[in-house]
Amino acid sequence: MEHTAPGIAILGIGTAVPDYKMEQNDVSQRLSDALKDYSDSRRWAKRIFKQCAVETRYTCEPNLLEDAANCRYFPHNYVSEAPSTAQRMQLYKREAVPLGLKAAQAALQDGGIAPSEITHLITVSCTGQFLPGMDALLTRKLGLSPTVNRIPLQFLGCAAGLKAICLANQLVCGDSSAHVLIVSVELCTLHIQPSSQREALYAASFFGDGASSCVVGPQRAAHRGCFQLGPDYTVLLPGSLEEMVWEIGAHGFDLYLSTAIPKLIGQFIPEEVSRFLKDGFKPSLWAIHPGGRGIIDALKDAFALTEEQTRPSRAILRDYGNMSSATILFVLEEIRQALREGEADDENGIAMAFGPGLTVEMVRFTYLPSAIPNPLQVETAGV
Repeated sequence: MEHTAPGIAILGIGTAVPDYKMEQNDVSQRLSDALKDYSDSRRWAKRIFKQCAVETRYTCEPNLLEDAANCRYFPHNYVSEAPSTAQRMQLYKREAVPLGLKAAQAALQDGGIAPSEITHLITVSCTGQFLPGMDALLTRKLGLSPTVNRIPLQFLGCAAGLKAICLANQLVCGDSSAHVLIVSVELCTLHIQPSSQREALYAASFFGDGASSCVVGPQRAAHRGCFQLGPDYTVLLPGSLEEMVWEIGAHGFDLYLSTAIPKLIGQFIPEEVSRFLKDGFKPSLWAIHPGGRGIIDALKDAFALTEEQTRPSRAILRDYGNMSSATILFVLEEIRQALREGEADDENGIAMAFGPGLTVEMVRFTYLPSAIPNPLQVETAGV
């Protein structure tokens, strides 16, 4: 499908983080204290915490800032001391909606969009569930129409935020009067495991909590500094179904991340990007989901990217960690701020995120500093 100017764009972006800040060096030291009886795990944890390129993260759980003896999420002699899945879900239910509300209000304000204009609400999360869900509660708290089309995307992993943007693009393409509000909330730190196993310690080293939101709709004269959306693309990489596993356990969700993920991405993504950009579209902006330092490094090498092209992803990983599906909008906002400050002209870009499967989501976009649309027709449906 195609549409002509004014185009479909991300009209407003909002982000939010919880009040509690985790300093990486402090977390590493307290975890080291908790691992005093596990010398091998202690040495490995110190190394991975130092190498993962995270300096600060945020959490909704103040107990994660307690000393090792009092932190229920750190390894102890008795696993029963750790919060149960039910307890973690109660925390999620209490904290998710206020954080998502804050991000959504910021996105609406940033885009100059009234709640009454929202026709669709897509809520995204893989770190908690409850009913009535976040979609119903946000509809009430934001003052959206009770007839708004609500679409929850649950348990799709880190790629779901970009999947929601691609879905919103397609919805607006089918209805030029539509405005889609996306709200992603991930409270990843609620699933830190009281374990000395390497898989659990690795996940504990770089995940953080955060919420992000955006409005996707037809661009108007008042909208400046927008990302106009183009075609999207999704693919399952071969031989990688077991490389990223996220299962519900007795003490939160158990995550397994294979060390082979960066290698697989570096091996298969160039060919997929080549298929996606077969018409000669050349991106200078790269919004890479910072699923880990190794993923950014692999893509930098595969596409010979500059330090500036990977800077936004590295900056978000450094300052916030990996916030799962919410992270990609943090990266796009980081890119947008730099473009606005530099008074940039039109620039083409590609955004990509990765999830269990291994799933890869991609979308093309063009940064437009003014509301004057690209005069060329822009494809907006899946490729």
